[in-house]
Amino acid sequence: MSLARMIRSAMGWLVASFYGSIMLVTMTLSAIRRGPRAFFGYKVRQDRPKCLDDPDLGTHGYVRLESSGLRFHYVAAGERDKPLMLCLHGFPECWYSWRHQLKEFRNSYRVVAPDLRGYGETESPQPFGYRGWPNFSLSHLTNDVRELIEALGYSSCTLVAHDWGGVVAWNFAIDHPDLVDKLIVMNCPHSGVFAKYLRTHFSQFRRSWYMFLFQLPWLPEMLVKSFDFEMITDTFKGKEMGCKRRDAITDEDLEAFKYTFTRPGVNISGAINYYRAAMKTPPRSYRGTKVTCPTLMIWGDQDGALEVGLTEGTDKFVPDFTLKVVPGASHWVQQDQPEVVIGIMRDWLKE
Repeated sequence: MSLARMIRSAMGWLVASFYGSIMLVTMTLSAIRRGPRAFFGYKVRQDRPKCLDDPDLGTHGYVRLESSGLRFHYVAAGERDKPLMLCLHGFPECWYSWRHQLKEFRNSYRVVAPDLRGYGETESPQPFGYRGWPNFSLSHLTNDVRELIEALGYSSCTLVAHDWGGVVAWNFAIDHPDLVDKLIVMNCPHSGVFAKYLRTHFSQFRRSWYMFLFQLPWLPEMLVKSFDFEMITDTFKGKEMGCKRRDAITDEDLEAFKYTFTRPGVNISGAINYYRAAMKTPPRSYRGTKVTCPTLMIWGDQDGALEVGLTEGTDKFVPDFTLKVVPGASHWVQQDQPEVVIGIMRDWLKE
């Protein structure tokens, strides 16, 4: 291990421990105030919310990928002879994040929204828990996308992505330009832009506290599960991070996302291990790399986790780049303002 990497690792652990200490005190006080039974009172959800089986959203399918052996779950809408639109979700979501796009674009595309590795009904690689983080490196995640496209019977796709799905999509488009016809990324900065911005903007560093917290073992899992996954409620409906449109996320939608993390046999560490792998593996250099396909970035300007300034400089890595900011929309832009986002997508795809 190089000296620079050792220093980077030590600094990461220092920041993670700082946020972990704060969170441990906060969680302890909450458990005392609201009671330990409430704190540890999360429930395994045996029954699927009905919205996950809405036939208007498409049909459920499964494919087993060759190199990993993992069985991937997806929902598909549209005829098989239409071009593929592949939609990658973020954290803490699942395929259901793309419910509006599945219905809207099914007449023009074969729209496929998978559960990513370790999410929902897609299998999670062994070992479970903190020690499994090496299985969630970007090389594994981008290879999943490549094999998924092939398993679905296609040679390329229009790739649509949000949040962590966007991280995967940016890197996939760089490494596999022949497999991406067009790229649409929502509220996820290009990785080369994010790394520099994080170093030079302390305001974004503060907003990224959870990325450092997630480097610790067991504590993040406890936080996510506490008070019956209240963090997921706050994420989608809270004042800071939640959708700005009041009816954007219904109670049933919320249960659908909680079901992703509470269904029997789920590996809750899988989703958190995306963050662990991102910081524990050597950072990639994006110098000289380009996304060669036409690319659309859609950004909700009321994102509680990512500043709008992260959109600046993207054109240095993406020659054919279009940016559309959605005023008043949260991080969950495609769910917060689905009609606006769909309109932007449709107009751009026609070009």
